[in-house]
Order: sequence, then structure tokens, then C-alpha cells
Amino acid sequence: MATHRWRLDGQIALITGASAGIGLAIARELLGLGADTLLVARDADLLDAAREELMEEFSDRTIAVLAADVADDEDRRAILDWAEDHADGLNLLINNAGGNVTRAAIEYSEDEWRGIFETNLFSAFELSRYAHPLLTRHASSAIVNVGSVSGITAVRSGAPYGMTKAALHQLTRNLAVEWAEDGVRVNSVAPWYIRTRRTSAPLADPDYYDEVIARTPMRRIGEPEEVAAAVGFLCLPAASYITGECIAVDGGFLRYGF
Repeated sequence: MATHRWRLDGQIALITGASAGIGLAIARELLGLGADTLLVARDADLLDAAREELMEEFSDRTIAVLAADVADDEDRRAILDWAEDHADGLNLLINNAGGNVTRAAIEYSEDEWRGIFETNLFSAFELSRYAHPLLTRHASSAIVNVGSVSGITAVRSGAPYGMTKAALHQLTRNLAVEWAEDGVRVNSVAPWYIRTRRTSAPLADPDYYDEVIARTPMRRIGEPEEVAAAVGFLCLPAASYITGECIAVDGGFLRYGF
């Protein structure tokens, strides 16, 4: 078995929402597989800290950072201009940036729910479209969208969040079919509860935590590195015949029955 099928040496990966949590874990995973990374997030200080942390582990890799808001179209265009300045095209695009405000459906303001759509869905659509000319400079490239179990079944994340993630999964399927002839594979992952800063508050409630664990067959919360491993696999040459798929990283949550 050729080892290069399990490596990303010489490839360039653009990762959004990369300053912490799942995004940072994805950056570390792809760097470990040999890729160079372009990291994007809104918080410049967190992003710089993430770069310093990664450089200690991967001093021989290129780790460039850009503070930008993927919800802003001018920033999205600037991200791709910046990426083009760093290399001859892109090999990998990881649409990981996302956000949420959890409320009852009738309690959202229009600005709130539209903002969730802009960050979670429209950014991935537009970045993928803008990246297409860079991705197609190579014989094969890949996009991985970080979705959610919220886009597959009802959970307590709020309707707009679930809507955006369901649409992101459908975007994955559509682009996979449309761009297969261009040599661009498009897949997604769907995490359940993962131990990050964003989930720390709800999971700090003992009763809520017990409910989550009771619905998770593996009886534990997932780790960012476990999502990153699935993303890394989908980026590899070893996954070259996989496109349009969604891998749930959920400890069995979606298969739970009674």
C-alpha cells in the first residue's frame, strides 16, 4: 500500500474558523499529514496564538493566518485573494466557520436568523464558488464542509442553525455531483456534541449533560480531534473515490433507538 495515499505533502489547505476548537484541531490534523495551512478566523489575537502554538509543533510547515469575517462578502473575496498570493491554487478548502444563537423559533429577530445563515451557509457557498478556480488548477482537490447532526435530525440548537446545516449538507451533495468532472471532491462531516468552548456552557448543566450522554451510545462527549480525523481522511488521496458523503462524528447519536 503506497504511503503517499495517506499523506498530504505539498498540498495547501484553507481552513475557516481555525483559531480554536474543531477548526484548530483540523489545522493540526492536516499539518500532521504534511499539508501547509492558511488559517482564517475573526479574532486576530486568538488566530496569532493558534499559529504560535502550531508552529511549535510544525516548524517546517507553512502556517499563514488572516483575520477576516466569512459572513462579510468583501472579506470572503479578500480571503481568496490572499490564498492565491500564497501558492499556485488550493488543494483543500475546509468550510468550518459557524455560529449560533439558540432561541425558540418565534423569538429570533430577523437580524439574528439572517446572521446565522450568512455565517454558516452563505459563507460556505460563496467561498466554495470563489475557490473553484484555484481548486481546479490541480488534477484533484477536495472541499470538506463541517455540518452537524442538527442538519439531519431535530436537536435543541434552534431552527435556523438546523436549517443552515441541512442546507450545507445538501450543498455538499449538489457540488459533489456538479464539480466531479472538475476533479473536485466535496464531502461533509456531522458532529454531535464536541468538547469546545462553545459547548462548555450547556454541558456545564449536570442535568442537561446527563440527557446528552443518555442519548449517546458511546456515553461520552466527542473531542475536536475526532472530528478532525474524519476531515483529514476525506482530504486524503486514499479517499479519492468518495464524494457527496456525510460522515457523522456522533458516538452513535443518530443511530440511537428505543
